[in-house]
Amino acid sequence: MVALENNLKMGVLSLFGVVLVGLIVRSSAEGLSLYDQTTLIAIGEELGISGWNLNGSDFCSWHGIGCSLGESMVERLDLSGLRLQGNVTLISELKALRWLDLSANNFQGSIPPAFGELSELEFLDLSFNMFKDSIPKELGRLRNLKALNLSHNWLSGAMPDEFEGLEKLQDFQIFSNRLNGSMPMWLGNLTNLRVFAAYENQFSGAIPANLGLDSELKVLNLHSNQLEGIIPESIFAGKKLEVLVLTQNNLIGHIPKSIGNCKGISSIRIGNNRLTGTLPKTVGNIISLTYFEVDNNNLSGEIAPEFSLCSNLTLLNLASNGFTGRIPPEFGKLSNLQELIVSGNSLFGEIPSSLLEVKNLNKLDLSHNRFSGSIPQSICNASRLQYLLLGQNSIRGEIPREIGNCIKLLELQVGNNYLTGNIPPEIGHLRSLQIALNVSYNYLSGKLPQELGKLDKLVSLDVSNNQLSGSIPSTCIGMLSLIEVNFSNNQFTGRIPTFLPFQKSLNTSFVGNKGLCGSPLSNGCPNLDRYNHFYHHRASYKNALTVIGSGLAVFVCVSIIVFLFMMRENQEKAVKTEETVTDEVCSIPAIIAGNVFVENLNQAIDFDEAAKAATKDANMVSNGTFSTVYRAEMPSGMILSVRKLKSMDRTIVQHQSKIIRELEKLSKLCHDNLIRPVGFAIYEDTVLLFHQYFPNGTLAEFLHESTKKPEYNPDWPTRLSMAIGVAEGLAFLHSLAIIHLDISSSNVLLDSNFKPLISEVEISRLLDPSRGTASITAVAGSFGYIPPEYAYTMQVTPPGNVYSYGVVLLEILTTRLPVDEAFGEGIDLVKMVHGAPARGETPEQILDSRLSTVSFSWRKEMLMALKIALLCTDSTPAKRPKMKKVVEMLQEITEN
Repeated sequence: MVALENNLKMGVLSLFGVVLVGLIVRSSAEGLSLYDQTTLIAIGEELGISGWNLNGSDFCSWHGIGCSLGESMVERLDLSGLRLQGNVTLISELKALRWLDLSANNFQGSIPPAFGELSELEFLDLSFNMFKDSIPKELGRLRNLKALNLSHNWLSGAMPDEFEGLEKLQDFQIFSNRLNGSMPMWLGNLTNLRVFAAYENQFSGAIPANLGLDSELKVLNLHSNQLEGIIPESIFAGKKLEVLVLTQNNLIGHIPKSIGNCKGISSIRIGNNRLTGTLPKTVGNIISLTYFEVDNNNLSGEIAPEFSLCSNLTLLNLASNGFTGRIPPEFGKLSNLQELIVSGNSLFGEIPSSLLEVKNLNKLDLSHNRFSGSIPQSICNASRLQYLLLGQNSIRGEIPREIGNCIKLLELQVGNNYLTGNIPPEIGHLRSLQIALNVSYNYLSGKLPQELGKLDKLVSLDVSNNQLSGSIPSTCIGMLSLIEVNFSNNQFTGRIPTFLPFQKSLNTSFVGNKGLCGSPLSNGCPNLDRYNHFYHHRASYKNALTVIGSGLAVFVCVSIIVFLFMMRENQEKAVKTEETVTDEVCSIPAIIAGNVFVENLNQAIDFDEAAKAATKDANMVSNGTFSTVYRAEMPSGMILSVRKLKSMDRTIVQHQSKIIRELEKLSKLCHDNLIRPVGFAIYEDTVLLFHQYFPNGTLAEFLHESTKKPEYNPDWPTRLSMAIGVAEGLAFLHSLAIIHLDISSSNVLLDSNFKPLISEVEISRLLDPSRGTASITAVAGSFGYIPPEYAYTMQVTPPGNVYSYGVVLLEILTTRLPVDEAFGEGIDLVKMVHGAPARGETPEQILDSRLSTVSFSWRKEMLMALKIALLCTDSTPAKRPKMKKVVEMLQEITEN
């Protein structure tokens, strides 16, 4: 009986204990949930997040927040793309967080070390912000972390050794920072690592010899660093590599034969190093190979014919090496080949006829070699050919008349050869020719064909150093796009036609022609000389008085200006001696080159003042993918926009003269919707571009900030005009074979009349001006505007520009950001709009109702523009319209 009573007591106590523990746990869970809610409210107030702290609402339903089942604790926080700023340290109080995405905002300062206390965290993305200083070692405590992205900030210092403990890490991205030091060996110990992207930093030393040895590495991108040593065999050990980018480093040694073990690799880019040896024949094993670039190395031997086994090969760039021998005739089997670049080698033999049967061939660059023979009559069998570069070889014979069949050519370079005969009149059939026509330094004779005047899109014409004769055809005035000309060292006679591009050229462009006369040459034509002689005697006395009077006036004015300037300078010196300097003094590096393209601004622009302004965060206007823009006030009182390019040090050294030449060309581009540089300055470690300053800001600010103000007045015609303006500017660039690298609403500025002007036009030319087409190792573009195909092709294209423009057009129509947490996980503006029919939404529900409900005509026009935007953002590049067609469709809206 006693035993029964004891058992009963024990049962009651046990039940009581269970209930008590349950109450404690429940109370604890409710307390933690309440704590998370309080923390979120504080975070929302600090960062200015609208829609949080709604009375009576469940905080788990707030935008960007995901909670655990049952316990209502915050496990997911996604605040990406909201342009937030403020202190993010409070987020470290959300102890149950597994996913934290703060990318694409305006956060500054140091990364909070307190983030290291989020022990449950599996995903952390702080990319595309302005975090600075070193990476906090405390992040090494995040032992559950699988993905870490700190890219595109201003971080400096070395990788913390504490990261060695991140054994679960699969995706590690730290590109586009200022990180330095060596790459630690412990990277090779991260056995789960799949993606490692550390490009555009200042890392030095060797690539760890064990990297990839014990992991299934898929993506390795280390371009634009200062890495040395060899390419380690370990990278290819896992046989899973898909993308390898090591360009612009100081790597030496051979290309490992084991590269052929990775049959799934699609992109190999190891150019701009100091690699030696031959191309491994094992490259033929890589059946998925699409891009192969080894340009600007010290490779030698013959070109491996095994490349012909890579049936998916699209681009092969072997330029600037020491390759010898012939181009393998087997290359004619590469039906998908679009670009073959072998310039700057010692290749010889004739141009293989089999290569001209490749129907998709877009660019053929054989320049700076020892090719002989003649230009094949079948040269235009490659019907899609746009770039034919045969300069600096030993090609003989005549330019074939069949050249006129290359109707898609944008650039024709055959200079520095042994060509003879006439320039065929069929050259006038090349109506698409835009970038250059260069036949200089040959033995061409006869007259220039009248048909040259039909090349109305041509920008550069060079026929110098030949034996051409006769007069320069008056039909040349039809070449409306000309910027550069060179007729020097021939046997031309007669008057230089009165044509603005001719008269604006240097006289050196026409010298060496004894019978040539007229502007810009100093020798006038005979009939004009007689008239000038008569007029000179008649007006000499009057002119003398005018000169003397003008001279005295100038002397007095200059004296007054000098006196005033000296007074001002003395006053400024006196003020400076009395002031206490609180700002950090920034040492300005030595200037390498600089110029102002607008004559009346020469005295207004101070290079060093502009450079100083570009070192201060307070002057920063915007921070883009490829450049940062600063506001600079000149001593003259002029306000200047200074664009500071990123990761340009190697390019400056290698392509300084080309950069200057490209900028001079771009300064002469004339279009109402483009921003042209007014000057530039190249320093030891950076390039500064000078532009007019537009206080009205960007299209992005107009759409997403100005429209929120109470005084906002909906105006669809203004938006449509902006859309057309951007399209026209982009179509003009495409007509000159210039592909923009970062089309976004933030790169469209608005003048005082709200006319849109595309900025960052120079970037595509300056990133690598040695190439005719834009090919990049990093994904180009801004967050939300990047075409889906860029992720795997890593090559910018006109259809890619069309996609980005389509996103801008959707912004104009919807007043929505390209990336918005309200769309849902993994959904951007494009996916949201394209997915509307599946959700049962009508097109009207997509448009900004403040505009579409004003009038029937506005609504109709907006729906027509929406159809165009949907075409532009098609997931298949080939289905997107060309920008010229986009302009026509938009103009039809206004006409109707």
